[in-house]
Amino acid sequence: MEDWDGESLVEAPELPLEVVVYILSFLRSSDRKEASLVCRKWYNASQDLQFQRNVTFSFPASASSLELIRGLGRRSRCRLSISQLDGFSMSRRLLQEVGACLGPKLESLALPGSSITEASLLALLPCLTSLRRLDLGGLDSLFMSGAFLSREEHRRQVRLALSGLEELDLSDLRYLSDLTFNRLTGCTPRLRRLSLAGCHIAFEFDPYRGCPVGAVEDSSALLSLRNLRRLLTELKLTLVALDLSRTSISPESLRSIAQVQGLVLEELCLHGCKELTDYSVEALVKHQPALQRLDISACTELTNRSVEAAAHGLRRLTHLSLSGDWRITEKGVAELLSVRTLKSLNLSECLHISGTEMIKGLNCSGAARAQLESLNLKSCIYVRDFAVLSFTRHLGGDAPRAGPDVLRQPDRPVGVLHRRSPSEACGSAARQVQGNHRLWAAGRGRSHQEQR
Repeated sequence: MEDWDGESLVEAPELPLEVVVYILSFLRSSDRKEASLVCRKWYNASQDLQFQRNVTFSFPASASSLELIRGLGRRSRCRLSISQLDGFSMSRRLLQEVGACLGPKLESLALPGSSITEASLLALLPCLTSLRRLDLGGLDSLFMSGAFLSREEHRRQVRLALSGLEELDLSDLRYLSDLTFNRLTGCTPRLRRLSLAGCHIAFEFDPYRGCPVGAVEDSSALLSLRNLRRLLTELKLTLVALDLSRTSISPESLRSIAQVQGLVLEELCLHGCKELTDYSVEALVKHQPALQRLDISACTELTNRSVEAAAHGLRRLTHLSLSGDWRITEKGVAELLSVRTLKSLNLSECLHISGTEMIKGLNCSGAARAQLESLNLKSCIYVRDFAVLSFTRHLGGDAPRAGPDVLRQPDRPVGVLHRRSPSEACGSAARQVQGNHRLWAAGRGRSHQEQR
């Protein structure tokens, strides 16, 4: 074969499909998607079962989705996220197809942005005998009447199907009450992860009955702290992750939850709980020292005391988010570097962070220090270029190659380390560093190209 210049060309050897699959296994999912467009063989390689293990198929409810569901029935395991379901015939037929074609194969089901009826869901759940994750977040239509799972026959059928459920998402439910909460969680005896983010939980006072929470058994109007503690006590041997983000939890309420006898949490998310104080975090650390992941971002009343308490009391901590905690300063964050297990630290929008004290801590030879893999400094406007370069040396072992958007002047604010498109230059960006370590940084305002 010759090209247009008359020079001979050597054709590349045809690689076996197994070799192409092996090559694609080193790519991220987004890059593997792009590689699948090269040719039919690469597409077939990208569809190998090893790449489909944790894939969730997301699609809106429509007539065309019926054929997709039937096609997914050929898989041994499947995860679904179906949006825009309602109470009309098309949605009911779609859920019937899910139960008939994917029932014992479905591992995860989410129904975001939907408004389905109780009858439709109760007809589907008994078919899902292998379900491990159920997301009912925002489905107010199920709980508005207060009659969800009120019949013992329905509870028995759902209990048999959900006996192996490990993760339950009940976030953003406006009408969740003690009665409906007890009926549903009573069908999930092996629950490991529970999300109540954004739910209306009465932690101190029952506004409907005019008495302290706990004085009345099983409220039909709201979810109470007393009832939540009861569930945590029952699931103390299995539950390891709890999400109470965007709730009105008070310091005393958090202390009460942390003190549940026998409860050992590994993950706790308290994002946006604005009433929490340093006292509540100190109590949490004292009673739950096994925490590995803690999110106390956007808790605007927290100061360095909370950070120091986490650094001294959580010796297994691997992931910590302090995003938006504007009262936290450099001195408090420096204490975290003594936690050897810490791998991920989110300091985005912490306005008083400059990185100076953190770098000093990382440079201390012989002292125990964190082995950070990911550091988020988005919108930390006082972080300078020399600090970013110092962080990359510690994160990746060697300083990465500087891209065109790295600001060289040590007296100017940090810019984006890696820019993928002009629209992303002013936002957060990530540079992949040796050993899969990452540093997230962002400037506020114009990019370096625009500043010039």
